[in-house]
Amino acid sequence: MRPGGVRSFALELARDPGGAYRGGERLCGRVLLEAASPLRVTALEVAARGGAVTHWLEGRSVGVNAVSSDYAAAEIYLRRRQLLLRDTGEITTLPPGRHEFPFSFQLPPTLVTSFEGKHGSVRYCIKATLHRPWVPARRARKVFTVIEPVDINTPALLAPQAGAREKIARSWYSNRGLVSLSAKIDRKGYTPGEVIPVFAEIDNGSTRPVLPRAAVVQTQTFMARGARKQKRAVVASLSGEPVGPGRRALWQGRALRIPPVGPSILHCRVLHVDYTLKVCVDIPGSSKLLLELPLVIGTIPLHPFGSRSSSVGSHASFLLDWGLGVLPERPEAPPEYSDVVADEEVAAVEQSPFRLLQDPDVGAEGPFFAYIQEFRYRPPPLYSEEDPNPPSEAMRPRCMTC
Repeated sequence: MRPGGVRSFALELARDPGGAYRGGERLCGRVLLEAASPLRVTALEVAARGGAVTHWLEGRSVGVNAVSSDYAAAEIYLRRRQLLLRDTGEITTLPPGRHEFPFSFQLPPTLVTSFEGKHGSVRYCIKATLHRPWVPARRARKVFTVIEPVDINTPALLAPQAGAREKIARSWYSNRGLVSLSAKIDRKGYTPGEVIPVFAEIDNGSTRPVLPRAAVVQTQTFMARGARKQKRAVVASLSGEPVGPGRRALWQGRALRIPPVGPSILHCRVLHVDYTLKVCVDIPGSSKLLLELPLVIGTIPLHPFGSRSSSVGSHASFLLDWGLGVLPERPEAPPEYSDVVADEEVAAVEQSPFRLLQDPDVGAEGPFFAYIQEFRYRPPPLYSEEDPNPPSEAMRPRCMTC
């Protein structure tokens, strides 16, 4: 070890590695420095920053030439800086051994949830920089996770969602009859691990069997320079039994469980994450009949008091409307957020090609969605998680994203 060398230089956050932060909290930690011998230092600083970036390429033909257009955008949410050893123009000599420098930042009151997508990301990072005379600066970095609360206990997210569509089945320019679809769900907001009871009515007036299906679809929308790029993925799906010609089928709360997915991101100017429940009917020889109901995936589940009563009322009215009797007698509480959002589900954070705000040195560490306190206690749900009409094992779901 050469004289004046740094044996180790690292960052530690006060919160557990799997912990997540939210807007308005304090980000506390310390810089750990171990010197092998007396160390000459001019300054030591810590900076916290975070934001959203989007980037993609689009190719087009101009005559015989191919032209590629580059789309990129960024939005800054966090930019803080703190001097632990101020640069006064004089050199500070640290004795050999281990040194700790605590720091603390106040996070802005509103942030955007950490996110990793194909054409963009939302990342937060803290960086420590050690300045020494005549020596390149030494840096240490750590990425931390932010989960902004999305409370589904609001009137807008507790409101029932319903819709109806119909379509004339055609084959070779001849009408084969009318196919109609209506569907309901008891509210708009759900959290990961919950089950969506899907109520639907399928009336097949055509001459051929039709197949009803349902799926939860995630839509990632990336925006830059007035252009948009979207990526859709089915995160959960179910298939019903075929409905014969002239027959009618009723879904009496078919269970569709929400898997470990990130919450909706609706208040970012460069990217959005939206969810929809798509209920469709496959009609042979014709385009499918599709009905979409909006969803919001939140982080704070239903409270045991207060807004729960309105949700109970809406669910009971659903059951009465569809002639299904009373509420289930033995509801089961949704699972813990930390149980359904596991480290394996978010491993893509460490492999994403997008670096925070175009910083090539920033890497992703730790789980993407971590446990936070609001997810510890959950009330019983307002539905039965037992599917009264389980789908046939031979029935394979098809793409619902188109």
